[in-house]
Amino acid sequence: MTEGKLSRRAWLKGVGAVGLGSLLLSGGTGAGGAVAAVEGESGGQETVPTRPFGKTGVDVSILSLGGMFDIPSNQLVLKQALDWGVTYWDTADCYGGGKSEEGIGKFFSKRTPEVRKKIFLVTKSDARDPEGMTRLLSRSLERMRTDYIDLYFIHGLSHIEELNSETKKWAQEAKAQGKIKFFGFSTHKNMEACMLGAAKLGWIDGIMMAYNYRLIHTDEMKEAVKACVDAGIGLTAMKTQGGGPVLTESETELKLAGRFLKKGFTDKQAKLKAVWENLQIASICSQMPNLTILMSNVGAALDKTKLSAGDKVLLEDYARETASTYCAGCGHLCEPALDGKVPVSDIMRYMMYHRHYSFYDEARQSMARLSKEMRDRLQTTDFSCAEWECPRKLRIGRLMMEAARVLG
Repeated sequence: MTEGKLSRRAWLKGVGAVGLGSLLLSGGTGAGGAVAAVEGESGGQETVPTRPFGKTGVDVSILSLGGMFDIPSNQLVLKQALDWGVTYWDTADCYGGGKSEEGIGKFFSKRTPEVRKKIFLVTKSDARDPEGMTRLLSRSLERMRTDYIDLYFIHGLSHIEELNSETKKWAQEAKAQGKIKFFGFSTHKNMEACMLGAAKLGWIDGIMMAYNYRLIHTDEMKEAVKACVDAGIGLTAMKTQGGGPVLTESETELKLAGRFLKKGFTDKQAKLKAVWENLQIASICSQMPNLTILMSNVGAALDKTKLSAGDKVLLEDYARETASTYCAGCGHLCEPALDGKVPVSDIMRYMMYHRHYSFYDEARQSMARLSKEMRDRLQTTDFSCAEWECPRKLRIGRLMMEAARVLG
C-alpha cells in the first residue's frame, strides 16, 4: 500500500475505531490522515458510487455534501469532497446568512470551468412567489459565481398547495433560460403528503426529505417513496441519523454501538448504510463541516458490507424504544389542535439542530425568525390537545418551554 493511501476496509475500520463521536468534536485529521486517498481493489483511487437521479438522466454521488457550515473558511473540505467523488453539493440562500453560497463561489472562482461541470449543485429558495424566486436565484448565481444551478429547490415546503401554476411556469422559464436544469423542493413537515402531491403534478424533478431508520418502515413513507419513484422523481434523504429534540441513552443504543464497532464501523455509519440499502434513494445529504466527518461518511459509502437481519432488528428496536424522543414532522396532526398558533414541528427541528447536530447558531437564528408574539406563546399555551394528537406521544408542552428557554 502506497504512502498516503488507505484501503477501503482499513479506512473504515480506522474511523470506526476512533468513533464518530470523537470525530464530531475534532478539528483534526482523523484516522489515517486527512488527505489520504482511498485505494480500491485494483490499486487505483476509488470514489463514492453514483446512482441515477430520478428521470433526469443524471447520475449523482450517493453522498451529498450538506452546506450548512462555514464554507469560506473550510475550502479544503470542498476539495477533498471533490477528490473523493462527493460531487453532489447542497446549500441554500439562507445558510450562514449567504456565506455558504459565497464559499462555494470562492471555490469555483479559483478553478477551471471543468471543475464546475463535475458538481451537481443544489441550492434553495425561501421565497414562494415568482418575483422573489427570481431575485433569490439571481443572487445565488452571483454568490456562487456560476451560470446555472443543477437543481433548484423551494426550501422547506409544508403543503403541496404552496406550489401552483405560477410556480410551474416560473420553473419552465428558468429552465428555458438555462439558469436551472431541474426543479423541486425540500420538506421537513407533512413530508409524505407533500411527496404524494408532487408525484401527481408531473413537473417535479427532485425532492429532499427526512428519511432514516425510524421512517423507512412506516406505511406512509413507503407509499410516498413508491409514488415518487413511479413518477420519476429523484429522492435525496436528509436527517438520516434520526435525531430528535430529546437526548436519550438506552441499553439498545449501547448494544448498537458495540455491535457495529466489532464489524468495523460506527452506529452512525450503520444508520447511513440502512438508508443506502434502499436503492430508490439516490443520495444522502449530510452536514460534513470537517475532514474527519467527511472521511467517516465516505468510508461508509465505499464499504460493501451489508447490514445483517440482526443489525436491522436492533435498529428497529432502538427506533421503537426512543420513538417518544423523535418528531416525525407530522405537523398536520398536532398543529391544527392549536389552531395553527404554534409551528410545533418547526420548533422541534430547531431543538434537534441544537441538541443532535450542535448547530447552535442555526437553531437560535431559526427561532429568532419567529415573531415575538409566537415565541411568547411557547410559555403560555396549553399543549395538552396537541400532545393527545401526537402519534409518538412527545411531551410537546415541556419541549416548547425548553425551546423558549434554550433558544431564546
